[in-house]
Amino acid sequence: MRSKDKIAYFYDGDVGNVYFGPSHPMKPHRLCMTHHLVLSYELHNKMEIYRPHKAYPVELAQFHSADYVEFLNRITPDTQALFANEMVKYNLGEDCPVFENLFEFCQIYAGGTIDAARRLNNQLCDIAINWAGGLHHAKKCEASGFCYVNDLVLGILELLKHHARVLYIDIDVHHGDGVEEAFYFTDRVMTVSFHKYGDMFFPGTGDLKDVGEREGKFYAINVPLKDGIDDNSFYRLFKMVIMKVVETYQPGAIVLQCGADSLAGDRLGCFNLSIDGHAACVRLVKNLNLPLLVTGGGGYTKENVARCWTVETGVLLDAELPDEIPENEYIKYFAPGYSLKIPSGPMENLNSRSYLNSIRQQVHENLRSIQHSPSVQLQEVPPDFYIPDFDEDELNPDERVDRHTKDKQIQRDDEYYAGDNDNDHIMDDA
Repeated sequence: MRSKDKIAYFYDGDVGNVYFGPSHPMKPHRLCMTHHLVLSYELHNKMEIYRPHKAYPVELAQFHSADYVEFLNRITPDTQALFANEMVKYNLGEDCPVFENLFEFCQIYAGGTIDAARRLNNQLCDIAINWAGGLHHAKKCEASGFCYVNDLVLGILELLKHHARVLYIDIDVHHGDGVEEAFYFTDRVMTVSFHKYGDMFFPGTGDLKDVGEREGKFYAINVPLKDGIDDNSFYRLFKMVIMKVVETYQPGAIVLQCGADSLAGDRLGCFNLSIDGHAACVRLVKNLNLPLLVTGGGGYTKENVARCWTVETGVLLDAELPDEIPENEYIKYFAPGYSLKIPSGPMENLNSRSYLNSIRQQVHENLRSIQHSPSVQLQEVPPDFYIPDFDEDELNPDERVDRHTKDKQIQRDDEYYAGDNDNDHIMDDA
């Protein structure tokens, strides 16, 4: 065990201010609620809190096609009617609406995951947290499932600069299809997704038989589950699979997507997990003592998302949190009980013991097909940071540049902010 993990936590208050629309289940406001709950438990005193840089278009284009990135940058609610064909081409619309500050939203959450990976690469922390990230459905050339930019793929690409093998683990109720698809043909990333499968459940992928292709054959692992899985069943299977994967694959770093829609009572979910059950998976991965990048993901019952990610922040810090939620700006959302934990759900567990055993056996069989952990030829490590040339003389002096934009144009690596209500408060890292 490491003596004490150094934790870096990324947050920008602007990420919670965007609005997908009145009837849309995705509420980025849940990120503000999570952050204020983290502050109310004084967890910010035990880790370094950073405001991420806004990812540049050229950084997003390390995975996404340049034309798609350019379109996201250009489209606004006022102009979307003029781009009907492009809206279809890039899958924007009902599930992935165009809203104010869409591109900045993507830049912030993707920037957080990229920054997290870079701090891990440079051994400036042991664990990096970006609850705003984890948008695992976005594809190279299109949005999908409320996700526009796949920050997880971008973070993994960063980690691959320093690590021969990266393990991606996904406990969202939905299949991590965008990440799996991005690395389906390579053995340098193993993707492991635990998700609901069947009954036309979104995105409809993630069959046990989908294992990767070509060099990536057997490096994609899918654990398709039925409605109602409970803490004991989920954790037992999770532990068996992950311990075997780590033993066989020997990753240099891990990315853990902690979608909270696998909790009981989620608006879009169908599992029975309590927060303790969900957090037990995080604890197990933490205790592997490998460089760890932790993100959010799905989660559509806001107050439970905030509870879950706060508890898991505590788990990563080895901090026991009192069940009574302290006073904070969003305390009314946690009425009437004002308690941190939620119990498991009452749904019938349709996952029989024999069904779960068959999954475990098949996963072990697939892992046996891997002779040993793949090696990678040593190459020069690409540079960490790309900042486009910026000529102040080209700026229009009559055009006002807001403080936030100026602040983001020059981002020093030794800056972090206190995480209080004033998002512009920057202080030097002592």
